[in-house]
Amino acid sequence: MDILNAEVESKIQKDIINPLLQRKYALAMERIPPIVDELYANIPDNKRISYGIVHVVKTLSEYLYAQLVERDASVYRIASRMFDESDDSKSKGVSLGILSFYELGDYKEVLPYFDSAAASSDWEVRELAQMFFRKLIKKHSGKMKKYLLKLVKSRDANIRRFVAETLRPVQENRWFYKNPDYPLSILKNMFKESSSYPRTSVGNNLSDLARHLPDLVYDLVKELVDSGDKNSYWIAYRACRNLVKKEPVKVMDLLKVDEYKYKKRIHKRSGYPGN
Repeated sequence: MDILNAEVESKIQKDIINPLLQRKYALAMERIPPIVDELYANIPDNKRISYGIVHVVKTLSEYLYAQLVERDASVYRIASRMFDESDDSKSKGVSLGILSFYELGDYKEVLPYFDSAAASSDWEVRELAQMFFRKLIKKHSGKMKKYLLKLVKSRDANIRRFVAETLRPVQENRWFYKNPDYPLSILKNMFKESSSYPRTSVGNNLSDLARHLPDLVYDLVKELVDSGDKNSYWIAYRACRNLVKKEPVKVMDLLKVDEYKYKKRIHKRSGYPGN
């Protein structure tokens, strides 16, 4: 969906690109949030749930990257200064987006910025960071696997969640369905995760995989339950939130329960009290 038009492009040129080329980074950063809001307003009301701010930031990042390259500007210098000068989540997100496009040249230079964003106290910065990082995974899968295996050992729960979220089998990661060992070889390091924030992400990740690879996830659920670890069991339970819709009895057998609750949905065995 195209949310750019001639009027907005003119504003981007005047309010963002020109100041960046003049090294007026603080000024350009001030102008990004209003532009983001204007682009967001161009999304039809019935499309905002599907697209929203994430789509806007991605669109603006790609546009700015292309414009800077066209002007033969120093993309890395500009984007890194943008990140350092930003005190707003949308501006930081745009800078991360530009860096994610730049990484096609040298991924090593951009990793410190993703380190910083992954540990940010700002939820929106973390969400935008994990979205843009998936581009690096797809382009440099082997090297990013080593990087994520390092991050997964962090003491920071936000960073561990960043790892799990980057590995969700969303649009950019559809290739995981043909190579599930890639995300699982990293996620297995979190199968006893004690912090609820990243643990929820791991459970959601397995639940997503179950949409296309149910047998694989059933095997993982059994493994997690049999481990006897309470955090592993929690992940196993969460992983079944989609599987239980089709095979409730099988799920309850694996989890060793007589009912399965998720939000307002409750599945019970036939003959169980309350049925």
